[in-house]
Amino acid sequence: MIQFVELDGARVAYRVDGEGPPLLLVSGTGGDLNSNWDHLMPALIGRRTVLRVDYSGSGHTQDDGGVLTLATLASQVMAAATANGFESFDLLGYSLGGAVASAIAAEGKGQVRSLMLLAPLVNGSEPRLQLQFDIWQQLIRTDPVTFARLVLLNGFSPRFLRQFTHEQIAQWTELICASNHWDGLLRQVELDSRIDIRCDLPKISARTLVVGGAQDFVLGSNQAAQAAALVPGAQYTELDAGHMMPFECPEDLLDVIEKFLTST
Repeated sequence: MIQFVELDGARVAYRVDGEGPPLLLVSGTGGDLNSNWDHLMPALIGRRTVLRVDYSGSGHTQDDGGVLTLATLASQVMAAATANGFESFDLLGYSLGGAVASAIAAEGKGQVRSLMLLAPLVNGSEPRLQLQFDIWQQLIRTDPVTFARLVLLNGFSPRFLRQFTHEQIAQWTELICASNHWDGLLRQVELDSRIDIRCDLPKISARTLVVGGAQDFVLGSNQAAQAAALVPGAQYTELDAGHMMPFECPEDLLDVIEKFLTST
C-alpha cells in the first residue's frame, strides 16, 4: 500500500513490505518504487522489511516542480525512514539512487548499517555523460518513444538484447513510455548532469559494496570502480551486464546482495 509523508511542501510516496531488518531501496533516474523493484520483492520481503521511496520526479510523489538537488532527494528518503521509526537500516541505491544513498551515508549519523551501490552515478560532468544527458533531454521533449528505445539499446548488454524479439522490444518500449513522468524525468536528468559525489564518498564509514556492470554503456563501469576506490574499505564486484542489471541479471544481483548483507 502506498503511503505518504509531507516534507518541505512535497508529498513523498513510499511503500513498506516484508518483515525483518530494514532495507531501503533508492531508485535510478526515471525509476519508481514499482518499476525498479517489483520483480525483486518476492526474494527480499521474506527476510527484510523493505522500504521503497518515490523521490521527486517519480511515481506518486508530488511537489512544486522546481529544480532538484541531491540534498532534497536524500531528505525525502530519510523522511520516509523516519516516518517508519527506522533507527538503523541497510541502504541500496541504483544509478542516480546510488548518489542519493551515498549522500545519506556520508552524513555519518550511524543510521546506515551497510551501503550497496549498484552502477552508481558518481560524476555527471564527464563530457561523454554531458553529451548523453543533453540527448536524453532533447528526446524526452520531442520524441519519447525514441528515448525509450535508446534506453533499451544502451541499458542492456548487446548479448542480452540480442535475445529479444521485435515484439519484446516493442513491449519494453511501451512499458518505459507508460511508466515515466516526463516532466519529472527531465528534472532528474538535469540533476544527473550536475551530480558530483567524489567529495562525499571518502566520508562514508558504513560497510560498503559497489556493484559495477562490465557492459554498462550508460555510465560506464569506470564510475562504479571510482566509487569503490573513494569509499574507505569498499568491496567491489562486477557483473557481466549492462546498466539495467536489476532487470538483466536479477538472480545474480540478488545473490550478491544477500551474500553481502549476511556477511560479517
